[in-house]
Amino acid sequence: MSATTDARRRPGTAYRLGVPRLRGRGLFITGNLIDSVGNGMLLPLGLLYFTDVRGLAPAQVGVAMTAGQAVALPVTFLAGRLLDRLGPKPVVVWANVLSAAGYVLFLVVGGLWQVAGAYVLVQAGINMYFTAQRTLITHLTGPEERRSWFAFTGSLRNVGLAVGAAAAAGALTLFGKDSLSRLIVVDAVTYLLAAACFAVLTTTPPLTQDAPPSALATRADNARRYLLLVAVNIPYVLAQALLAVLVALYTTHALRLPASAASALFLVNTAIVSGCSTIVTAHLAPKAARRAVTAGYLIMAVGMGAFALPALPSLAFTAWPALVVAIALFSVAEILLGPALSELSVSLTPEAAGGFTQGLYQFSWALGMVVAPALFTLLLQAGPLLPWGVEAVACLIAMCAAPALKAPNRHRRRKPR
Repeated sequence: MSATTDARRRPGTAYRLGVPRLRGRGLFITGNLIDSVGNGMLLPLGLLYFTDVRGLAPAQVGVAMTAGQAVALPVTFLAGRLLDRLGPKPVVVWANVLSAAGYVLFLVVGGLWQVAGAYVLVQAGINMYFTAQRTLITHLTGPEERRSWFAFTGSLRNVGLAVGAAAAAGALTLFGKDSLSRLIVVDAVTYLLAAACFAVLTTTPPLTQDAPPSALATRADNARRYLLLVAVNIPYVLAQALLAVLVALYTTHALRLPASAASALFLVNTAIVSGCSTIVTAHLAPKAARRAVTAGYLIMAVGMGAFALPALPSLAFTAWPALVVAIALFSVAEILLGPALSELSVSLTPEAAGGFTQGLYQFSWALGMVVAPALFTLLLQAGPLLPWGVEAVACLIAMCAAPALKAPNRHRRRKPR
């Protein structure tokens, strides 16, 4: 069904908001939302739990957490092999079970090696989930609506993260740090509930449509194109990590703003992405995914410049207006880049939704999240302009490479079994 035909059949509020067809997708939506609530509830509080409840040294806990996450990096490729053998649904289910097991281990941790082991399980589950989740969407939707589904699930994720973070903040305010152990139990339960939702989904794998031999790229060409996508994705991964790692340090240490500034900017980002992703993707973003990536990286580079502006001594007075403009530009770029890169990750080559390629794509995410804290803190220490300048240059390089990401349209749906 073409986008035009689909639009004619879908008048009303849902279409104007860019929301895809939701009928029959209730369990998938619920599973995504519950999984995101679990992430938002506890991931930011792991360090606090191990230091204030379990009595471990902060610096040592940080090393143990990083070590555990690093050990879990190769899980993306293991998940890829399972994806090819079992399909995406079982991988997504067991990913949630694995994360739940990791959080249960939090309750019995007594030493640093156990902290590392718990984070191996938690991060392995997260890496497995995102390796298979994009391919799962291709088993639930048609090619013409995939980007809208990537945008919609991105909005759901932001809503879930905000709800989880708010629930954790409320529990800490009312009951203090003693509530952290209860939050861990609740978090493990949310992952198991998400696994149950995904386990009962009915999926229909897409069927690759054969093309004439003259129209098929060679395997080497496909590999080069997909490696280019992975490289183009890295500045976006770093930008996502930048929001979590750098903004709080930059606003408080370099700009001398109150600690609440980072939280306020995060809330603005969450509100824009949650409220506008589906509308922008459906009605304003370029229809070709590679063009959306090009536009997104241009806006992201300008946003990096806005972040850096108040670090100039003569422009320090612009701190709040510059940061608000910067986070708005960052959010618009995120809306353009996230769904478009996800769409390309499953459609760029005939093998794109397969296990190895999805494992490779997710490896760029996992590696970027491990490297980003050290990279950005070292750059910030060298000078407050450096992190934003390096990220802006990376975005401009990716913008120049994006036009080469031209995805073929070779998919059709199999008949339901």
